[in-house]
Amino acid sequence: MTRTPEDEVLHRIDNGVAWITLNRPEAMNAVTWDQRERVIALLAEASADPGVRAVVVTATGKGFCAGADLRGGSTPAGERVAGDVARMIRLGAQRLITAVLDCEKPVLAAVNGTAAGIGAHLALACDLVIAAEPARFIEVFVRRGLVPDGGGAYLLPRLVGPQKAKELMFFGDAVPAVEAERLGLVNRVVPAEELEATARAWAERLAQGPTRALAMTKQLVNASLDGDRAAALAAEATAQEINMTTADANEGVASFVERRTPKYLGR
Repeated sequence: MTRTPEDEVLHRIDNGVAWITLNRPEAMNAVTWDQRERVIALLAEASADPGVRAVVVTATGKGFCAGADLRGGSTPAGERVAGDVARMIRLGAQRLITAVLDCEKPVLAAVNGTAAGIGAHLALACDLVIAAEPARFIEVFVRRGLVPDGGGAYLLPRLVGPQKAKELMFFGDAVPAVEAERLGLVNRVVPAEELEATARAWAERLAQGPTRALAMTKQLVNASLDGDRAAALAAEATAQEINMTTADANEGVASFVERRTPKYLGR
């Protein structure tokens, strides 16, 4: 029976959390063209849906994502010409990573197993990363004689610094979850049987927060790594100006004054 993209990327919304689950365990969740397009679309939907206030990206089976499976898409017929590869990367791997970085809701990765190549970058592009103890992160590109794509050379130095990023990319060694946590690639490592429950607890906590403030905080932090201090401080002031028009900001201030727990609605 032919499987559809809906079968290979599961989606559900529960308690304000959108769960996006890669579901090709037989292929260690190597991501196909169709899967990639569905994940990108689901992240865009999460941004636009006021009922979604956090996102979890996870996978079934023993692997989180073993990288790109180019067999899942159509390859242009004929001789490759200059520009074809760059275009493929821009429209493919880079769009996937950008969709995570630009999602207006906090995105949490629940990494159940090996995350290699673009699979590692998919996890590391998320705002928070929880890994099961058996998980590993592998910059596998060098093993294939390739340059890291999907934003790897952008993401890794910002997480671990340039020297360690080069070590990971030059050698392509597997980084166990505990070591990944020590390096700052991962926020929390938990036993495999606790991964889903921990991810749910974190995501539902995010979903109860001031959603627009979180979106602007995410944007400020991401942008701060690329700009200078003056630009960062100007963006911060503008974000707070905009945020103070939201219902959640008003509720946060009122609850403080009234000495009660705030009830945020994501608006």
